Amino acid sequence: MSKVVDKFLRYIKIDTKSEFDSADFPSTKSQFNLAKLLVEELKALGLDDASVDENCYVMATLPANVNKEVPTIGFIAHMDTSPDMSGENVNPQIIQDYNGEDIVLNKENNVILSPKDFPELKKYIGKTLITTDGTTLLGADDKAGIAEIMTAIEYLVQNPHMEHGAIKVAFTPDEEVGRGADYFNVDKFGADFAYTVDGGELGELEYENFNAAGVKLTIYGRNVHPGASKNKMINSMEIAMELNSLLPENQKPEYTEGYEGFFHLTSISGDVEKTNMGYIIRDHFKDKFEEKKALMENAVYFLNSKYGENTIQLEIKDQYYNMKEKIEPVMHIVDTAKSAMEELGITPKIKPIRGGTDGSRLSYMGLPCPNLFTGGHNFHGKYEFICTESMESAVKVILKIIELYSK
Repeated sequence: MSKVVDKFLRYIKIDTKSEFDSADFPSTKSQFNLAKLLVEELKALGLDDASVDENCYVMATLPANVNKEVPTIGFIAHMDTSPDMSGENVNPQIIQDYNGEDIVLNKENNVILSPKDFPELKKYIGKTLITTDGTTLLGADDKAGIAEIMTAIEYLVQNPHMEHGAIKVAFTPDEEVGRGADYFNVDKFGADFAYTVDGGELGELEYENFNAAGVKLTIYGRNVHPGASKNKMINSMEIAMELNSLLPENQKPEYTEGYEGFFHLTSISGDVEKTNMGYIIRDHFKDKFEEKKALMENAVYFLNSKYGENTIQLEIKDQYYNMKEKIEPVMHIVDTAKSAMEELGITPKIKPIRGGTDGSRLSYMGLPCPNLFTGGHNFHGKYEFICTESMESAVKVILKIIELYSK
């Protein structure tokens, strides 16, 4: 196995699943297990300032080996894996010389990774894939990014003839629950700009992401025996369904792509007396983002007018914003990444992120931070896989960016 694959297989064995409902930071203490391992490995490479703080942020510096003025570049990846599926006891399968046919992930449960469902698999005929065993996620999001950054740093240490400025490394907790930048110390990190290595397939380069808001709704009803409930009962679950019907049907995630935003119902639970609902609102364009929030507010206003004041209590909280606004003034960081890929024979795929990364918030904290590919697909679930050749290409792109800025 190549060094990047070896590191990746080691990191995914450590369970680092984050939790939405935890009041702690990081949300799960298990993330410290990977953080401490990474600090040990960084120190073993000679990055003497490598450390993990009380909030589980790992930071380290590879000092410059040139006297000329070169920008300080950062590379960032997150340690946690998604709460959507277990990341414990990950048992990866390595598929060499993939033949383009169905991959049986789990025979017992009939879990099959098929090009009929995931046609992108056909791109990897003849390549080596790493998949799950159909019972957990894989953890390529974002332990692939960590492995690729660590491999690039190891290369620079072992090849001191390659000139470079100061390189900053950071590994963050709780990205998957939207809190990855909460306590990130930009001044301590000390980079002029950075790249998150947290994207998908080969060639992805992203500097636009959604504007994002979270919505919490509490709906109150009135329970009366159904045999004597005429003109008396108010069923909170029925109101919840009515509210959902007031939102545009074609603006659900399953009907949108590219720059199209959406309303996504993420949770619903309740009974006649009380129902709780959660939504996320997403749009790349600020004006459409504000329109979507206003539409939610108007729907609640209409139903409160219909069923009584305070029948529905609404809370909308902005989560992050489109980093494009902060990247465009320093577009050289995108242009350089694009040039790095082209010099390596990789076709850049510049597209908007239909989500967010640590980089979106970090950009608004003063650290412009576009996103590079890792090589992974189908994140957050049992159909997740990654191509090892793409991982090796990600390492080369990181090194090429460093090289171009050192000229």
